[in-house]
Amino acid sequence: MTSFAKLPEPPYYAVIFSSQRTPGDDGYGEMAERMVELAEGQAGFLGVESARDADGFGITVSYWQDEASIANWKRHGEHKLAQQYGHERWYERFELRVAKVERAHGMR
Repeated sequence: MTSFAKLPEPPYYAVIFSSQRTPGDDGYGEMAERMVELAEGQAGFLGVESARDADGFGITVSYWQDEASIANWKRHGEHKLAQQYGHERWYERFELRVAKVERAHGMR
């Protein structure tokens, strides 16, 4: 993903996922695309922004209407499988943070 998410005026929530990938793809790219596709169909999903450098460090921020939407996404069956694979094979390390966005501004 290389574009800015089109978001409403705050407040909304951001789920910030920072990760260090393991070497090789091992199905990661396909699953990452599938997760975005699935998330886009979830109630309360607002958008996503993601970047990864050549050394495998990446940050993905997904935006959600409320905490209930985030909780529902966490429990989604396919997403749970992706989480399991992440623990087992795709990530050396990761951190997940959830934040409420109170204000936002930028240059368009």
